[in-house]
Order: sequence, then structure tokens, then C-alpha cells
Amino acid sequence: MLKTIFTTALLAALSNLTFAQNMDKKLEEATFGAGCFWCVEAIYDLVEGVVHVESGYSGGHVENPSYKEVTTGRTGHAEVARVLFNPEIISYTELLEVLWHTHNPTTLNRQGNDIGPMYRSVIFYHSEEQKKIAEASLKKTDASGLWDDPIVTTIEPLENYYVAENYHQNYFENNPNAGYCSYVIAPKVAKFKKDFKHLLKDS
Repeated sequence: MLKTIFTTALLAALSNLTFAQNMDKKLEEATFGAGCFWCVEAIYDLVEGVVHVESGYSGGHVENPSYKEVTTGRTGHAEVARVLFNPEIISYTELLEVLWHTHNPTTLNRQGNDIGPMYRSVIFYHSEEQKKIAEASLKKTDASGLWDDPIVTTIEPLENYYVAENYHQNYFENNPNAGYCSYVIAPKVAKFKKDFKHLLKDS
């Protein structure tokens, strides 16, 4: 048990160090919840200008939560992807466009068969500028008719973030033949590649 706690804490410390070091290069961060973080990570990892994507937990009231705790729905956390990006290559507005098109932002606390507050649609902003951009993007998308039902995505300040366990990182890449990857993530990735060719990294 102590070993697990230490490992989780160490991963979080190393993660924050990595992001802090990269931030010195004028990169920016975005944090999105859009259902299972394996899906969100797999999508954003394909985007040109995205330097790093990491699965984690945000928005809850329990410190250093485990995956087992988060999936009970009682910690208040959402599964999120933490995205480190170069704004000179990909804008925050474009990252939001990807978000609106790659999950269903109209279903409360649910994405497909994944049900619970940990799967809620949420944008955690890192600055007041991100908040303004996110609010404008949501309003524009809601009015565009992209989705038949109203968008229920919340826009909240990022007050905490905890890196998920190591086995969650790069999950789709490391487990392409797993059932969830084959039946849920792979179709999403294929559709994204087809619809957003202009944002894809060079293969």
C-alpha cells in the first residue's frame, strides 16, 4: 500500500516537473474532460502542435486519488487529459473545436456506456483568457447546430490535477487490441483522422 502511494506521488511530482520544464519554452496547457481519458488522450496525441498529453484526474475533493476511488464517483474528480501545446502551431480555439467534435457534450455525466460524474464533459481553464475563449467557443458551437441537444459542458477553473497511474498513460498506443480500444477508441480515432486531416501530425 505504501509502495503504491509513493509511486503515485512520485509520478505526480515527475509529471509536474516535466510540464514545468516545458512551460519555460513558452508552451501552454489545456485540461479537458470528455469521457474516458484514454479516448481523449488518443485523440489529442495526434494533433500537430501538441507536445505531450497525459491522463489524470481533476475537479474533485480527495487528494491523490486512485483510479479505483475515482471510478466510484464519490471523489468528485473527472477523468481528464492534460494537453501541453505550442500556441504558435495550434491554438486553444482549435483544441476546443477538436473537443466539440470528438465527444458528445450534450449528455450529462455520460459518454456512451461510460456513466458517472467522472465521465462528465468539462473544460478546466488555466487562465481568464482561456475561460473567455472557452465560453465563446461553447456559445458558438451550441448555436451552430453541431449537436441537436444543448451542450452541458461545464467551464471551471483548474484547482487541482493529479496524474493517473502509469498504466493509464498512452493506453491506446500500448493496448491497441484491448476490447475497449478496438470497439470504442479506434473508431473515434479513425473518424478524427478523416475529419481533421489539416490538424494531424506528420506520420
